[in-house]
Amino acid sequence: MALNRDFVGRTYQTSSSYEVSRVKIREFAAAIGDNNPIYRDREAAHAAGHPDVIAPPTFPIVFTLAGAGEALADPELGLNFAMVVHGEQRFEYARPVRAGDELLCTSTITDIRSIGRNEVLTVKSDVTTLDGEHVCTTYNTIVERGGAA
Repeated sequence: MALNRDFVGRTYQTSSSYEVSRVKIREFAAAIGDNNPIYRDREAAHAAGHPDVIAPPTFPIVFTLAGAGEALADPELGLNFAMVVHGEQRFEYARPVRAGDELLCTSTITDIRSIGRNEVLTVKSDVTTLDGEHVCTTYNTIVERGGAA
């Protein structure tokens, strides 16, 4: 079944901030197998010009989909999670995510389209600090296999 195109343009804000900790950064870096010391060691991060350890570039995936979670789980959207695969993700940074950040995420469903028998949904998420400083924008594309049939 085709996804509900009325969801394009809907925006969702996370209900609370995400506090970035050194522990979470270290765990994420370990999970992706990246041993870069600026993700683990404050002194290495300082030497590289950062005020604290920074997160690997893909770290925002940990919290950015939470903003669109309400929409993705809405039965009126028609998304069958059993048929979902990851399509693409990309990140545009104003600055790195770093330990001590408290971040908010505003997610917008920017596109829903059919490609062959598949439904493709794109979510854009803007990540800011509590003070409104733009940190990054993420783009996530998910594919529902066979949804357009």
